[in-house]
Amino acid sequence: MPQRSIVTGGAGFIGSHVVDALLADGHQVTVIDDLSSGDAGRVAAEAQLRELDIVDRAALLALVQEIAPTGIFHLAAQASVIASVDDPGRDCDVNVKGTLHVVEAAARCGAPVVYTSTGGALYGDEAPRPTPESHIPEPLSPYGASKLGGEAYVGAWSRSSGIPHAVCRLGNVYGPRQNPHGEAGVVAIFTHHLYTGRAPTLYGHGKPTRDYVYVADVVSALLAAAGSSGTYNIATGTEADVLTVWEGLRAAAERSGGPHPAADIEPKLADLRPGELRNSCLDPSLAERELGWRPRVSIKEGLELTYSALVEGFQRA
Repeated sequence: MPQRSIVTGGAGFIGSHVVDALLADGHQVTVIDDLSSGDAGRVAAEAQLRELDIVDRAALLALVQEIAPTGIFHLAAQASVIASVDDPGRDCDVNVKGTLHVVEAAARCGAPVVYTSTGGALYGDEAPRPTPESHIPEPLSPYGASKLGGEAYVGAWSRSSGIPHAVCRLGNVYGPRQNPHGEAGVVAIFTHHLYTGRAPTLYGHGKPTRDYVYVADVVSALLAAAGSSGTYNIATGTEADVLTVWEGLRAAAERSGGPHPAADIEPKLADLRPGELRNSCLDPSLAERELGWRPRVSIKEGLELTYSALVEGFQRA
């Protein structure tokens, strides 16, 4: 019998790639997504899409019981730092209560959960870099606090039930299908600005650093974590500043001969916004030791792949 997997947030950027990988492995896949930020067009035809808000406990419990999954990949989230500052109540509802509902539902059918958390927003600005999982989290934003709260419920339900739930703290994920319209995802935002010939804004004056990890590497890590119990950083262990990312994408645009001369586009510089980190870099060595996982795609290669894929999408739109 094929494995039956649920992917919450499976119409999103990362989630849709997880769905594709599970289908390729022969799983039967059900996507649970409220489509508030996800796109039904990203969901493969072979998967079943059920439109549902994970904050709706009764509906979620009933649906999971109906599907009786053998595993749940929980990616549904309120993922914007800025939105969490503007509306911390909604952020808490989705990321804490919603996650509690997922692990409650998982317990009823004995399904292990892989929960996607955050790395940089969790550890804070004073963390050593690269930051190990053992560092005590010091989130700066409601988003970081809510993801930490979700982690607590995932861990508590795993310990009490004996079901191996895994927490994956992601670096800054980028790649094909990333949405350029919003606060998150500078790689997609910069690519869209290059495509349209507009100058982007580099917050923190281009100096903030992040640990950028390519989406295909993240997907392989999430699948490797299924059935494991623990907390893992999923990142590269190296950091790049925002200006470096901009220059890498501008070079990709120049090589591809885009519709606007990339060399003529000069970014605007601005201060960091509330809740944003100055620096972030995660230590992924535990995931390599326990899951046998490590990233394969360098940032240079990843930026090239992402630029080409996103521009193809813009041209089709």
